Amino acid sequence: MARPSRLQPRPRLLALWLFIVAAMVFAIVVVGGITRLTESGLSITEWDPLLGVFPPLNEAQWQAAFDGYKAIPQYHAFNTGMSLEAFKHIYFWEYIHRLLARTIGTVLLIILVVFWWKRWIPKGFGWRTILIFALGGLQGLIGWWMVASGLEVRTEVSHIRLAIHLLAAMLIYAVLIWTALDLLALSRGVRHVKLRFWAFLAILALALQLVLGAFTAGLRAGYAFASWPKMGDSLFPAGGWASGQSLGFNLSSNPVVVQFQHRWWAWAVAIAVMLLAYAAYRAGRPLRALTIVALVLIQIALGIETLLSGVALPIAVTHQATAALLLAAMIWAAHGIGTPRQARRI
Repeated sequence: MARPSRLQPRPRLLALWLFIVAAMVFAIVVVGGITRLTESGLSITEWDPLLGVFPPLNEAQWQAAFDGYKAIPQYHAFNTGMSLEAFKHIYFWEYIHRLLARTIGTVLLIILVVFWWKRWIPKGFGWRTILIFALGGLQGLIGWWMVASGLEVRTEVSHIRLAIHLLAAMLIYAVLIWTALDLLALSRGVRHVKLRFWAFLAILALALQLVLGAFTAGLRAGYAFASWPKMGDSLFPAGGWASGQSLGFNLSSNPVVVQFQHRWWAWAVAIAVMLLAYAAYRAGRPLRALTIVALVLIQIALGIETLLSGVALPIAVTHQATAALLLAAMIWAAHGIGTPRQARRI
């Protein structure tokens, strides 16, 4: 029996590696949540794509990094008198966040170079691999753009830039998973799967909730009211709407309104997930249906507990991690009920 050609496309192998990269993106989303909740994101005040891979290696370098942090408004507003040891703690999380980003970019580049060189990328998937890598590069620029917003005037990063940064990460995550699922389908003779419009709307509903979640974190809106379902003594507190401000400001930058939206849009997401689960069940995908229903219920419970706990770090981080898992499960379910097209050739 003849051996398969070295140049034969390897869709299952490429899918496996894309799932691994998606798992790394999941990890960086979790670390990003810890970075935000521990106020660590501004601890590194320079962006050096190459030499930045090395942390401070001696006391002089640590002191130089600390001096850079002392020069920004956040230090003077919240951390005056911070010790070098305390600075090392917040530096750790931002360093790990950036190191993970570099690692993801490096791993993805190696995968793509090897698969292109060996001609293992199936026909029609070359442009997708380029798109994924380009999105990764853009995400690095967005990350620094976000950090730069908190280095001169503000005492924290812009919550709007934070939301864009999170949404870009989730987009890369979703594209990786969908492409990997398409590759697995291709190995079974299906050319690609078309996303149904109403399944896209369900994912879009979750994307809006992710934006509201980023606004809530960036504005520290989760600390405004540690009660549920009421915010204090009412569903919406008196004076919560800033009457002297614009509609856009209230919806995007008023912590009380942002928390209110994040609380109640969760139920719209739950309805969208239930409809998607019903469609998956009808299509003979009961495991996918059960998974997304379970995750959305867990996510709502975690959101409520995050509020009641006063935004306890372990609960809040688990809440963000579950949001990423829910997105992955919704992509999996949407792919399972998509419109398949038969492959002509790999």
